[in-house]
Amino acid sequence: MRTGARYSGGAMTQDPINRNGLSHRFWEKKPLSKLTPQEWEALCDGCGKCCLNKLEDEETGDVHLTRVACRLFDDSICRCTQYDIRHQFVPECIVLDPKTIAENAYWLPQTCAYKLLWEGKPLYEWHPLLTGDPATVHKAGVSVKDMTVAEFEITEDDWEDHLIEEPM
Repeated sequence: MRTGARYSGGAMTQDPINRNGLSHRFWEKKPLSKLTPQEWEALCDGCGKCCLNKLEDEETGDVHLTRVACRLFDDSICRCTQYDIRHQFVPECIVLDPKTIAENAYWLPQTCAYKLLWEGKPLYEWHPLLTGDPATVHKAGVSVKDMTVAEFEITEDDWEDHLIEEPM
């Protein structure tokens, strides 16, 4: 059974995602459409990349991540500060769930568990569901912890100056 706190190099790291009581490697036994809401949320690795503003090339359809984060994103914890009520502040925020994954997978980061599982690929070895430690996504260097700029500080015309390469 998983607990809310994780051991992380000498200190306990509190996991903001409820991973308590989940079946061992449930994502390998169930299709995405059969996951419970708790299992679905537990797939999030906490990288924060979904909260970044993206640029889509109109000609190729390629999506590029920027370091420009949603106004509700706190990059010190890699979390939305108002996750449960985010649509009150950002109505266009996408609700990703088993019903919407097919139409949204194209813009998800290459390392995203939702995208990987939707494509039939395994989770990366640093994923918190495999390590038991929510900090491993940061230790692996694939999160945007402490590297974003707030969208209200950068005009949309300047987003191209803040592109980041994937995977990271």
